[in-house]
Amino acid sequence: MSQAHRLATYEDLLAVPEPQVAEIVEGVLHAHPRPASPHARAASTLGIDIGGPFDRGRGGPGGWLILDEPELHFESDIVVPDLAGWRRERMPEMPEAAYFTMAPDWICEVLSPNTSKVDRGPKRRIYAREHVAYLWLIDPLAKTLEAFRSEGDSYLLIATHEDFDRVRVAPFDAVELELGALWSR
Repeated sequence: MSQAHRLATYEDLLAVPEPQVAEIVEGVLHAHPRPASPHARAASTLGIDIGGPFDRGRGGPGGWLILDEPELHFESDIVVPDLAGWRRERMPEMPEAAYFTMAPDWICEVLSPNTSKVDRGPKRRIYAREHVAYLWLIDPLAKTLEAFRSEGDSYLLIATHEDFDRVRVAPFDAVELELGALWSR
């Protein structure tokens, strides 16, 4: 097999210089710079808004483990979603490991011009194959949140919200989210 057609390995991923984010998606190494400020703001704010009531149980039902940028190993794929959550009934305690092999119950990808095509295409296929129950795609430039629910080996779009809507979105519909906070400066 030629170098151009060789599947990427974990060693290839480790060789990517800091501060780039590297993933192996469907055998291809993808490296991109750390996210720009709109992306970072949306991911950080969402982590705060969901983490309090669902991870910590402050003003909400608790019962979740929510993490920023966990490294997930699924077969030969190595992905790093912006946010991921596991129901505590499935993962009562966080393992002490460099990466996770148990698929989350929820993943959120914050789209950017450098990552949107991979997030919407091959990474979404990987998450469906691994039976991640819920997938959110947030586009801070378009100011949208698309929520999907697993249907077999694919996803069904269950909601699209935009701009400054106040929304309740599964699986975190016990608490209202203010979308405008995700894009505020």
